[in-house]
Amino acid sequence: MAKASEDGRGRTVRSVGIAFEILDVLQERGKSNVTELDGALDYSRSTIHSHLQTLEKQRMVVREGYDYRLSLRILDMARGVRDHVGNYDVIRDEVDALAAESGETAQFGIEEHGQVSYLYKTSGENGIKSASEIGTKQPIHSTALGKSILAYLPDDRVEEIVYSCEYERRTPNTISGPGELLEELDRTREQGYGLDDEENVEGIRCIAAPVKSDGQVLGAVSLTGPSVRFTTDRIHGELSDLVQYTANIVEINTKFS
Repeated sequence: MAKASEDGRGRTVRSVGIAFEILDVLQERGKSNVTELDGALDYSRSTIHSHLQTLEKQRMVVREGYDYRLSLRILDMARGVRDHVGNYDVIRDEVDALAAESGETAQFGIEEHGQVSYLYKTSGENGIKSASEIGTKQPIHSTALGKSILAYLPDDRVEEIVYSCEYERRTPNTISGPGELLEELDRTREQGYGLDDEENVEGIRCIAAPVKSDGQVLGAVSLTGPSVRFTTDRIHGELSDLVQYTANIVEINTKFS
């Protein structure tokens, strides 16, 4: 029988945790063999090997010689998750339009496990490469998407996230604690959009607006670019209008889809 353990949220199954740690390493490295996984994880080779055999049997990994890699079943599962977002086609079309009109990098994110998960991303003709990629996560306290979503979550969920954040300081501008974040969320509600003022990467700014439906926040849409182009006047003028307009179009189409 698989062993269970207790954590802050209740009982967890140890073997499932080990399996996901293996999947995480394979995602990061592309391919690994048992010896390499043994060096990366604090488990015996026999434990890692038995978990790999189980994952292979479930078609979650593929063995190539002595190496293992993630299978395309994971990609299929990811597409299934994406397609179950009822308004995904609307999001994609409107974020594409936002990137084309602004010329910048546009994204859509949702909240998962107290972080921002990126559902869609595209770039206009002047778009820059950023750390975010579809399916990856970023801190909720230092991103425009995160603040825009967090500001409109239910009060108990806001409190849970605000007081459980690790508050990693990526730049001198990064929010450093609950009090500062709560003040920022008040500003976000007042102006209708959230900002990342070089809080994740120095020289990069971001602006985001929430997408809401029937009193619930579904996610947020954002624009990201260099601070030389994302000036204060442009952020609070043209760009805030664009992200709020796009968010509103997604809201309307979601309501009637």
